[in-house]
Amino acid sequence: MLVVFDYSANFFKGRAFKPLSFILYSFTSVRSMSQSTSIPKTLLRVRDHGYDNYMEVEKKMRKVLKFQDLILSQHNQTIPSSRLDTLARRLGFKQYEAGAFVLKFPHLFEIYEHPVQRILYCRLTRKAHLQIEQEKQALISQIPEAVTRLRKLLMMSNTGRLRLEHVRIARSEFGLPDDFEYSVILKYPQYFRLFDAEETRNKYIETVERDSSLAVCAIEKLREKEYREKGVDAENIRFSFIVNFPPGFKIGKYYRIAVWKWQRIPYYSPYEDVSGYDLRSLEAQKRMEKRAVATIHELLSLTVEKKITLERIAHFRLAMNLPKKLKDFLLQHQGIFYISTRGNHGKLHTVFLREAYKRGELIEPNDLYLARRKLAELILLSPRKAKVDRELVGFRREREDVMGYIRRDCVDNVSEGLLNENNVAQDREGGEGELNLDMECGVESDFTDEDDGCDKTVDEEDISLKE
Repeated sequence: MLVVFDYSANFFKGRAFKPLSFILYSFTSVRSMSQSTSIPKTLLRVRDHGYDNYMEVEKKMRKVLKFQDLILSQHNQTIPSSRLDTLARRLGFKQYEAGAFVLKFPHLFEIYEHPVQRILYCRLTRKAHLQIEQEKQALISQIPEAVTRLRKLLMMSNTGRLRLEHVRIARSEFGLPDDFEYSVILKYPQYFRLFDAEETRNKYIETVERDSSLAVCAIEKLREKEYREKGVDAENIRFSFIVNFPPGFKIGKYYRIAVWKWQRIPYYSPYEDVSGYDLRSLEAQKRMEKRAVATIHELLSLTVEKKITLERIAHFRLAMNLPKKLKDFLLQHQGIFYISTRGNHGKLHTVFLREAYKRGELIEPNDLYLARRKLAELILLSPRKAKVDRELVGFRREREDVMGYIRRDCVDNVSEGLLNENNVAQDREGGEGELNLDMECGVESDFTDEDDGCDKTVDEEDISLKE
């Protein structure tokens, strides 16, 4: 015993004894990442100004769409200036903000004076009506594609069903019309079925039959395209995703190795039923984590603009086995997704699919996306351009009026001249019937004499040439 105490005294001699709290912390703390083995759980969000600027325009578009719906719901689709401020407050506008908002976008809203009442009214411009009609036509023409999107969306759920209310909230993102319950679901009974759940009394949409030809993810098609065009190693891209980190994102050595290892992890397809699998092992949990990335990736690929709010993704969380902390989960994969907090005072988080965009524009645009971006172009047009357009239209109208006045003046002068000549001829000859006969005879005799003279001249010249 004396030997043991003597040895322990010599061991601690000259050493700084660490506090007990530090020892406990060193044993109980869990590191968020093991170097070169997994992607860090907590990462700082790096802003990408291209997507943030896109959402700033989106914020203006939301207010413009609310105002457009307000005008279209009124009688004759016009609002008197006296009621403009009162009606706009229902949409969240502040006092006296509606008038300034309307004047800010002259390409969309027009202020005019009623020709009889002499009251100022607000209405939509011709360009705004054309944009609305273009979007309606694009929405109707792509309904067959929207049916396919909805079928794939139902196939990704665990039970093959989704709540009708959740789909209705996200109908704009998936290109579904407002009356999709009748124009899509009830119109295609071979694909969809509506029913009421007895336990919750909520309406659900259920797929009638799973189609294996639709169970192909967008990332799988992209991998095949990369393999055929660029000849990339099949083993490296078999389970990989396209990763494009935002500008300013710091990529260290160990992080690069962790991403490379994560890319090679196999995973279950989002369309695969995993209810019968044993998911207790560490390997199965890694596969399910990567399956969640693939599910969100496929969800964004099914949208029209390859973006959707984080809050609407959360509606499908339980049905598609997505993690609870979605924001932290997506921040872990900033090379695949981008989360923007712009556009609604930080209340909404919009998730973009990074590989689908280049320089703030969709790489493969569709008609519905182009129609919606047309509204953004009208919003961004300068008010000076609208003033020039109005001046050109006014100048064109004035020119048309002047030219019309000149034509009418010329016609009047010609008709007056003809009438004067007729009156003089009638006075000279003494009657209308005799005037007509004499005029016909005079014209006929003159014409015959001229022709005879011409014939003689030509014959004499021909004879002289022959001689």
